[in-house]
Amino acid sequence: MSAKRNVLIVDDESNIRRILQVAFEKEGYRAEVAEDAFDALGKLSANAYDCLLTDVTMPGKTGYELLHEAKAMHPEMPVVIMTAYGTIPQAVQAIRDGAFEYITKPFDLDHLKKVVAASMDGQASPTAKPKKASASKKTAFIAESPAMKEVYATIQQVADSRATVLVTGESGSGKEVVAKSLHQLSSRADKNFVAVSCAALPETLLESELFGYEKGAFTGAQGSKVGRFELAHEGTLFLDEIGEIPLPIQVKLLRVLQEREFERLGASKPTKVDVRLITATNRNLQAAVDDGTFRLDLLYRLQVIELHIPPLRERQEDIKPLAELFLARYCQENGREPLELGDDALEAMLRYRWPGNVRELENTIERGVVLAPKGERVLTAKLLPPSLVRAA
Repeated sequence: MSAKRNVLIVDDESNIRRILQVAFEKEGYRAEVAEDAFDALGKLSANAYDCLLTDVTMPGKTGYELLHEAKAMHPEMPVVIMTAYGTIPQAVQAIRDGAFEYITKPFDLDHLKKVVAASMDGQASPTAKPKKASASKKTAFIAESPAMKEVYATIQQVADSRATVLVTGESGSGKEVVAKSLHQLSSRADKNFVAVSCAALPETLLESELFGYEKGAFTGAQGSKVGRFELAHEGTLFLDEIGEIPLPIQVKLLRVLQEREFERLGASKPTKVDVRLITATNRNLQAAVDDGTFRLDLLYRLQVIELHIPPLRERQEDIKPLAELFLARYCQENGREPLELGDDALEAMLRYRWPGNVRELENTIERGVVLAPKGERVLTAKLLPPSLVRAA
């Protein structure tokens, strides 16, 4: 890159401005920031930029208004829109209005960099024809309901702290999505996000998975192994179903939180580690403390910040945008034309209680996409599971 390319980053959240500015400067760009649309328009009137990267929800003017005015000033300048509250129709409209791409917060930083680079090089957006694996990894954080907007506001406030976060809620309600959002909005976003399901591993394997081991630590240990804590160094470690961890491992976990160090199995000296720990559970951990299966001192350490995710049946405003997000994802993954969400299907979904929460909704939409006849343009109620329609 013979001359540095200029990107203007517009967001009313100072931590996001800082994270993006540092990230793009590391890539060799000259990155400037503006705290709102008015600030951005002043910079655009005085300077030329190779790309405008803007948030949508800002005081004064929205990112959509900024898109229109920026395009009037610099018709050839690509504009990438970012928003936490996006829906598919808004995405389509933004692109029709001249946006190069539409990114939903919390964003994948590597993907965002690729989108900005593609916009400057005159290439198609990497979102246009993504690999199947990438589509399934996008964070499906939707916050249209008051309850989830409050959760997201807390995420934004605490994301860049070192405080441990305990995420609670029913199975399938989106606890891992919250954990990924905390990571992606933090200054650790360019480091590893490592997830472990504590219930999926027996005690002996869980200990070695978390802390690793040295060669010869036990029969069959023919080499050393790096544990998940080391893999997450300077990043984020997410321990799902934390209530299933046995008491002996709880003791070791408490030491990591207190001393920021641990010992591999068979090691003679401790290993220092810098990890932001996020945990999740669908259990009542205070009840587990009362019955002696969970340590009270560990609970205190884990719930410095507690985020409760309400079940989907209590946040109906999120059902439609989530369904639209999953529709777009699974149509893309299955290589078919986009489907619209039918009114009868939406009505049935709004009446249904969703015992499996967001995970059940996602599976329902995937089923409907797969079963929809070729040439079908609308996901109707007849493509939903009969048990769902009857229960609704």
